[in-house]
Amino acid sequence: MRFGWSLLALGAALFATEASAQGINLTGPYRCVALCRDGLVGQPAFVTQNGWNLNLLNEAGEPSRAWIDWSGHIWAEGWNQGAIFSPDGMVIQFDRGTIWQRDVATPISIVPPLRPRR
Repeated sequence: MRFGWSLLALGAALFATEASAQGINLTGPYRCVALCRDGLVGQPAFVTQNGWNLNLLNEAGEPSRAWIDWSGHIWAEGWNQGAIFSPDGMVIQFDRGTIWQRDVATPISIVPPLRPRR
């Protein structure tokens, strides 16, 4: 019976890993910060996620379809390379060394600034 419990625990661990991968949202703008194509450091890159499927656009404007193939890892079909992403989705590092960092823009205030009274 101990063997049965071990299989149950292993199954639960695998399910938890898969569920955690589904919880991450990689959608948004990124900036290329290292080993960028054609020296395009600081240029924007974009990720659009729909479940496990992704659309990527690199800093050179080249698109690729991609998908999460296991927890913390994506495969970019058009670029023929994988990448790991941080648990919080803030950094994506590709197999050939390119690193994208999430571009967190300063929030824009919707309240106009106060004018001093005269």
